[in-house]
Amino acid sequence: MPRFSTAAATAALVLLAGTAAARAQSADWLAGLEFHDLTHPIPLFAPTNGDVTKPDLSKPFKDSQPTAGFGFQPTRKMKNPFKTQVGYFQWAELYLDEHYGTHVDSTDHYQNNPGTLQVGKADDRSTEQYTVKDLVGPIVFIDISERVAKELAKNGGKPSPDPKVTNFQNDSGNTLTVADIEKVEGQIVAGAWIVVRSGWDKFFFGAPPQNPFMHPYINGMNYPGFTEEVVKKIIEIEGKKNIRIAGLAMDNLSVDSGHSGRGPTNDAFGRGWYAHHYGLQRGWKFIENATGLGALAGKAPGQCALVLGSLKLVSASGAPARVLAMCRKS
Repeated sequence: MPRFSTAAATAALVLLAGTAAARAQSADWLAGLEFHDLTHPIPLFAPTNGDVTKPDLSKPFKDSQPTAGFGFQPTRKMKNPFKTQVGYFQWAELYLDEHYGTHVDSTDHYQNNPGTLQVGKADDRSTEQYTVKDLVGPIVFIDISERVAKELAKNGGKPSPDPKVTNFQNDSGNTLTVADIEKVEGQIVAGAWIVVRSGWDKFFFGAPPQNPFMHPYINGMNYPGFTEEVVKKIIEIEGKKNIRIAGLAMDNLSVDSGHSGRGPTNDAFGRGWYAHHYGLQRGWKFIENATGLGALAGKAPGQCALVLGSLKLVSASGAPARVLAMCRKS
C-alpha cells in the first residue's frame, strides 16, 4: 500500500507539473494573439399577441433596434420557466431568417439556371456540410472606406439613393475596383478570405421604411460592393494560381454592390448579383453584414485569420454567424 501511494503521488506530481506547463504554454500562445469580433448583435422583439411571425417593435429585448432587411425582425417568445427549489431556468423560442444579421451564405444559396454554370458541377453544400478548413483561413484585407466616406460627404455623410447625389455605381470609382484586387493579388492563396471594409455598417440599424429598398443601408440599391469586373478578376487569379479561395466578406448587404444587384436591366430580379452567380457555384462562401472591420486596418499581410462560427443547420442556405478575426500581435 505505501508503495502504491508513493507511486500515485509521484504520478500526480508529474501530471500537475505537465498541466501547469501546458497552462503556461497556452497562456503564452494566447498572449501573442488578439481577437476582433466582426459581428452585429441580433436584435430580438416580443411577438405580437403570441404570433412569432409578427414582431412588436415597441417591445424590444434589452436595447434591441430593428435593422435593414427584406424580411421580418426576429422574435423571441418566452416559454414557461423551468422552476427548481432555488430558482428557475428561463428559455424561449426564436424566429428569424437564415440570412439575418451578420451571416454566412452557403454555396447552395444561389441556384443557377441550366446553362449558366461556369464549372462542371456546382458546389451546392448547405451550412452543415462545411468543415473547419472551410470556415477558417487567412484574411486578405482591402479598405475602401476613405473613398466611400469622401463620396458620402457630398451629402453631409448620408447616403442618397440618387447616384447624382452619392454615386456608388460600378463605374464610379467609389466602390471596389479591379485595381484594389491587383494590389493584393500576391496575398490571395488557397483558402483565403477577401475581406472588404467600406464603412457602410454604420447604416445597418434603424427601422425599415414601408419600402425596405429605401432604408439607408440598402439605399435604393446604391451602395458599394463587389462589381462584375472584380469578381471576374478574382476568378482569373484563381485560375492562374490553380487555387480556390474560401470566400468573400464585407460590411454591406450582399457582398455584391447595389449596382451589381440591379444588373444590366436595372432590376434586382434580373441578371445581376454577379458574386452570387459566379462565386457560389465555385465554392466561395459569403459573409454579409459584417461590422467593425476597421480593427483590421494597419495589420500586416498574413497577420490575421478569419474564423467563421456558422450554425450547423441541416439543409440551410445560410445561417447567422459569429465572425472573428484572430491576429498575431505585432
